Amino acid sequence: MFCTLNTHKVDMDKLLGGQIGLEDFIFAHIKGQRKEVEVFKSEEALGLTITDNGAGYAFIKRIKEGSVIDHIQLISVGDMIEAINGQSLLGCRHYEVARLLKELPRGRTFTLKLTEPRKAFDMISVRSGGGRPGSGPQLGTGRGTPSAFEEKAIEKVDDLLESYMGIRDTELAATMVELGKDKRNPDELAEALDERLGDFAFPDEFVFDVWGAIGDAKVGRF
Repeated sequence: MFCTLNTHKVDMDKLLGGQIGLEDFIFAHIKGQRKEVEVFKSEEALGLTITDNGAGYAFIKRIKEGSVIDHIQLISVGDMIEAINGQSLLGCRHYEVARLLKELPRGRTFTLKLTEPRKAFDMISVRSGGGRPGSGPQLGTGRGTPSAFEEKAIEKVDDLLESYMGIRDTELAATMVELGKDKRNPDELAEALDERLGDFAFPDEFVFDVWGAIGDAKVGRF
């Protein structure tokens, strides 16, 4: 559907454009669930900001808080707009889709056909603000405030994520620390990461460095 630059999250402000550096990471978001939603246009403005990928696919970039669309939980940032009232929008630019939505008569119901990005990383993604609350499970330690050891380990693992993958994600780092703090060796950590976060295919040297960061935090070597 689209690609984001240097983040695995559905962040339409990071939509891949024409400028790519040698150290940039590209994350592909493929098609997930298709859905058809009826919307009653009670206001002239629906509260949507539309963008496109330059290849004939238009997406929801932002949803204004408190707007008509904001009250419809099935509609989320990152959804591709396939059709309005049965009219296909494939091949349309974002401004054409925005114009069609604006021209819809107020006080009537219309139908949106959407496709959401596949939620391969829902377990690590925290959708907030314009991203709308997600329905998938979220990662974290599952406990309250992390200990001093965990805070240090999370900070170091977050640095490693940036070094190896070009992203910073404290939730992901916290999950990795939680998975690794009771493991006896790097192999056990690798098995735990593969089971829970296998989609990332972390390289062996990265896993070894994570193991070392957790071990250093345990003995206060920071």
